[in-house]
Amino acid sequence: MNNTSHITIDLQIATKQPVPTQAQFEQWVNAAIQVHLQDAEICIRLVDIPEITTLNETYRKKKGATNVLSFSYHDMPDETLLLGDIVICADVVIQEAKKQNISAESHFARMVIHGTLHLLGYDHDTDEKANILVTTVRKLL
Repeated sequence: MNNTSHITIDLQIATKQPVPTQAQFEQWVNAAIQVHLQDAEICIRLVDIPEITTLNETYRKKKGATNVLSFSYHDMPDETLLLGDIVICADVVIQEAKKQNISAESHFARMVIHGTLHLLGYDHDTDEKANILVTTVRKLL
């Protein structure tokens, strides 16, 4: 990727939980995108449990809250720079970080990179794909 690439992030904060800065989210997205795209736009929405639960149940047909969801715009025309939306539940990320004894910032980074990789076509619907995704996330952290 050349040095003229530009990633635009629309950061939407719909939670009262403490969350990382815009600059941190940009850093994490850029780490995940660096070898795939030159220009792109991503919306990251930080939400609370009720909103992520509704999205998870509506779009994945899974009960309850989750930490991160990605909504890709792969079906958009090729000229669009919109890569997709990443929705992160601040409550779940903070709870998971405490349980894993890691910083919330570190776990937010993992979720942003994980979500961005999903937008780029990575998946974890098989063990092999899951290993590739996890390995890629670890390399980028």
